[in-house]
Amino acid sequence: MLSRSKASKNSFMPTDSLIGRGTEVEGALACEANVRVEGKFSGVIESRACVTIGEHAVAHSDISAREVIIAGKVYGDVQAEGKLTITSTGQMFGDVLAASSLVITEGGILNGSSKMEPKSNEQQDTVPPIDVHLVETEAG
Repeated sequence: MLSRSKASKNSFMPTDSLIGRGTEVEGALACEANVRVEGKFSGVIESRACVTIGEHAVAHSDISAREVIIAGKVYGDVQAEGKLTITSTGQMFGDVLAASSLVITEGGILNGSSKMEPKSNEQQDTVPPIDVHLVETEAG
């Protein structure tokens, strides 16, 4: 039997979530832990950890997570605090709203736009503006 203190410590540890193959879910999913979709999901997915869309999975979802891995099909926009990976079997039909790095393996598909901005602690190299003066010559 677990002591009371060990049981209470374990109750606050996040548990990974799985939507298995053959399962269809519709709604909103918000969690602290990793999420893996192997079936079909329609709705918003938010996680403070990693979201993985498996090779046979289909997600009609806007996804927001620390890291996102797409090996199946995603129809929706993705926002990743860290890395977004589209594997060789992955297909994404939507926009990358944010990602600190984007990896598309050969064969992977991104049909949408992507926007990447430097992290706030990275200094941006700025180019000073160039003052251009047009001069008209008599040579014609």
